[in-house]
Amino acid sequence: MKRMKTWRWVPAALLLATGGTMAGRAEEFTIQSVDGLGRLTFDDASTARTYRVEWAPSSAGPWTDTWEELATIVAKGSGTVTCTVPTCYRVVATVVNEPSGMVWIPAGTNAGTDLDCGDYSLTVEAFYMDRYEVTKAQWDEVYAWAVAHGYRFDTAGSGKGPDHPVHTVHWYDCVKWCNARSQKEGRTPCYTLGGKVYKTRQIPPDCNFAANGYRLPTNTEWSYAARGGLSGQRFPWGNTIMHSHANYYSSSAHSYDTSPTRDYHPDYDDGDMPYTSPAGSFAANGYGLYDMAGNVSEWCWDASPDSARYLRGGDWFEYAESAHCGRLMRRLPYYRGDCDGFRTVFR
Repeated sequence: MKRMKTWRWVPAALLLATGGTMAGRAEEFTIQSVDGLGRLTFDDASTARTYRVEWAPSSAGPWTDTWEELATIVAKGSGTVTCTVPTCYRVVATVVNEPSGMVWIPAGTNAGTDLDCGDYSLTVEAFYMDRYEVTKAQWDEVYAWAVAHGYRFDTAGSGKGPDHPVHTVHWYDCVKWCNARSQKEGRTPCYTLGGKVYKTRQIPPDCNFAANGYRLPTNTEWSYAARGGLSGQRFPWGNTIMHSHANYYSSSAHSYDTSPTRDYHPDYDDGDMPYTSPAGSFAANGYGLYDMAGNVSEWCWDASPDSARYLRGGDWFEYAESAHCGRLMRRLPYYRGDCDGFRTVFR
């Protein structure tokens, strides 16, 4: 997980303005002024021999004098003393490098009113998410490792090209692939069946959300991430959609579909279905995620009451309404089609 550390170089003069101690016995004194260059002027006590400038993270302490040059200031015996103290703040962020191809999604709540889907409130813990939909090349690499390590899939997956999203993969195989990717990279798999790593069969596994392995996003995680920090919008970028935004089937049936071109996306309709586009062909959302609307629908973890699984984001074949951030589609987990793919998350 990403960790942020803040280091603050506290202006000693400002903290001392609330009180302090003098060398020898403690006495009250008055700070006369602190200027923009960091010059501190304070009363000079006739009985003092030396002074030191102390600092603390708050007026309650603890106080320390870690700056050697300020630890001993010679007393003059009367009048005032002026010395130079640090007066700048410095904040240094220490960030763990993001895993390759992943985007950090911050914890929080995104609430609002979607014009078509109504009121919503999405609260998530922080997590990482694939920047792109899983590509055919990425699928193939993990798939080859998996079948050599005891995994059994019902399909080898398809794709228009190595940089296009993988498709024709059902929910069960996507879950197994997540486990294989986790083990391949030395992570703890999230999915188990009967206490063992889920590698075969079409049986819904258990999910350990505390594990650090890859998994499918929940509906809430997916929708929160898709909105990219925006609230109350249909799509990751706003309330209208065009072919310049995403790869979907455009129609005048929806007033918010304002694309000057209709039907399949003209850049990818080459007469050879499916009409997917290379991953990342359109602008990213506010979190740096690509293709959260259109291209291929993305499997999520959640099950519907009839044991189907949900897909989000719409695809190259669907109308604009399916690309809504808040829209749910569902299919039985063993369904596989050329409109469906996925991306993964982990904590």
